[in-house]
Amino acid sequence: MAASKIEVFTDIENELAELAKALGHPARVAILRELARRNVCVCGEIVNVLPLAQSTVSQHLKELKSAGLISGTVEGVKSCYCINHDSVSRLKNLLDELFAAVSQNCSC
Repeated sequence: MAASKIEVFTDIENELAELAKALGHPARVAILRELARRNVCVCGEIVNVLPLAQSTVSQHLKELKSAGLISGTVEGVKSCYCINHDSVSRLKNLLDELFAAVSQNCSC
């Protein structure tokens, strides 16, 4: 297996790649949409709106939390999740910068 060479890329390139990777599954996109739709912290109800097993949803929540796109707290046996608006805003800004640079120099 080839070694990762993330050190040869800028911090911004690595940051954007990590955030984009967290969105790399439709279940994670659906989770973010559901949290945004409700605009409140959601405790345990995410499993009820996705056609996935609880353990699978938990794994996707873990990935989103690890990337910083959501925050979560444990209250007894329930976990509550909210969108981390600062991280989502950062992702939007990084994507805006990328797409501005790409579209600006597109001549082919």
